[in-house]
Amino acid sequence: MIRAIDVHKRFGDNHVLKGITLEVAKADVMCIIGPSGSGKSTFLRCINQLEATDDGAIWVGDELLGHEVRDGRLHQLTDRRIARQRRPVGMVFQRFNLFPHMTALENIVEGPIKVLKESPQEARGRGLELLGRVGLADKAGAYPATLSGGQQQRVAIARALAMNPQLMLFDEPTSALDPELVGEVLGVMRDLALSGMTMIVVTHELGFAREVANQIVFMDDGRVVETGTPADVLTHPKNERTQAFLSAVLA
Repeated sequence: MIRAIDVHKRFGDNHVLKGITLEVAKADVMCIIGPSGSGKSTFLRCINQLEATDDGAIWVGDELLGHEVRDGRLHQLTDRRIARQRRPVGMVFQRFNLFPHMTALENIVEGPIKVLKESPQEARGRGLELLGRVGLADKAGAYPATLSGGQQQRVAIARALAMNPQLMLFDEPTSALDPELVGEVLGVMRDLALSGMTMIVVTHELGFAREVANQIVFMDDGRVVETGTPADVLTHPKNERTQAFLSAVLA
């Protein structure tokens, strides 16, 4: 489903990604862990083309992101074609980014109506179904300001799912939540993984990663330091940097 080869990203003199090479199979869940500033979120933003890579390449399915090959050379895609490539990729951010002047249901149906050209009736029916799926069937008419952080994040997940994505990206989706609200969001993500959705999750929730992930990636200083199953990386890490990070987090 996803293949990244030697991906680099720089912001001026700051070399954030230093040759990321990873693969994620369809219906698998990859959890990326590591210290702040290691490039985890930047890598997700490159997959969703919110940031352009400087070197290397990323494919989603058979489609090369951001470029096409013509006459043996790479050519950058137009903004419209990049937006079209972005449609199969849903993304949930640390902050919920809901439209404050719209109800929960209106937030969910906006994309399907405006982008996918669904009828309002079809989009509304699907939106209500998704609200039920994330445990918020009774909150369709509620505005974001009246919802808890966990409820807002669940609406954000439903909004992403309304676009019928093939892949879901989660950028530390529980980091802005009070501890007592984390479980309700992780529960929705756990159910989504069990349904067969392909997911890449940047997270500090090691218990969730151990339970749900097929593959754990530890990143540090813009590089993939260690990768493997949860048992490999979380229980029997081989790299000293991984060992030090896990010791600090678990302590």
